[in-house]
Amino acid sequence: MKAKLLVLELWGLGDLVIATPFLRSASEKFAVTLLAKPFALELQPRLWPEVEVIPCTAPWTAFHGKYHLWRWPWRELIRLHRQLKAAQFDHGLSARWDPRDHWVLKTAGVRDRIGFSRLNSGRFLTQPLARPDPLAHRSEYWRVAGHALGLKPPAREEVRPPARSPHSGALLHSGARLPARVWPLANYLKIAAALRQKNIPVQIACDPDQVAWWRSQGAEPACPRGVPELLALIDAAGVFIGNCSGPGHLAAISGVPTFTIYGPSLHEWFLPLHPAAEAYEGRACPYKPCSDYCRYARPFCLNDVTAAEVWPRVEQFVEKHLARHGPAA
Repeated sequence: MKAKLLVLELWGLGDLVIATPFLRSASEKFAVTLLAKPFALELQPRLWPEVEVIPCTAPWTAFHGKYHLWRWPWRELIRLHRQLKAAQFDHGLSARWDPRDHWVLKTAGVRDRIGFSRLNSGRFLTQPLARPDPLAHRSEYWRVAGHALGLKPPAREEVRPPARSPHSGALLHSGARLPARVWPLANYLKIAAALRQKNIPVQIACDPDQVAWWRSQGAEPACPRGVPELLALIDAAGVFIGNCSGPGHLAAISGVPTFTIYGPSLHEWFLPLHPAAEAYEGRACPYKPCSDYCRYARPFCLNDVTAAEVWPRVEQFVEKHLARHGPAA
């Protein structure tokens, strides 16, 4: 019987996709249970079918009001705590240097608790780990944690995408979880027009709050409601162009080459897991990288990047990775 492993990744879609090589490696040796946001249930059949998912929207991952304790769903949290404790996990792991994760592992009664200590949270762990290099990709934290369990998950540059049929179209996704990571929509409009002038079919996808703008420009964008609809768009695309966001990571792990425009985040940390992934770095800023908020009235690191300067890189990118172009759609 396999030992029972509890894995915590309570944040965004992209963060969870980056954990995929580790989860696949771990499921070969352990009976893996993943505590993650509910969309993990939609990712599970495609990415890690052997992993059991317990959905959890941790209140401290909210964008606003995360520590309004009186609004926390205490009844659900107590039920979850009892469920985790009853499972009697042999090992537990978080690849984040997050004391809240470490506290969850400790209070759930996990015997062997692995993680990266911060603010003295090593007292909750049985195996505190040394952090990788400050510029290491986020997947490197999963790899180091995997080594502590005797696993050998691949490094970012060793991840190989699944085989897929060639496609001739480009998927442009203009959304992102954080507003500071959204390249101005007018730039995506110009990139889409330039691609169509080269007879490349373009599918626009966006977040719900962007639909009205795209329609005002005469476009009818797709607005995927959940992972299955997003995967359907990705599976029909030859390349993906977008912001530093979850859809780009999902495209890469599904085998689609990605081109990402970065502003407040670092491509060294978050480049999608595909050997053909490319990045356009935004303007320099003394506060970069930013987590959730920009210190200025506007994120000039991204907003001041023009479509004209990005287009030559996009043009080269699509020429390398798209199937031969047919007539414009």
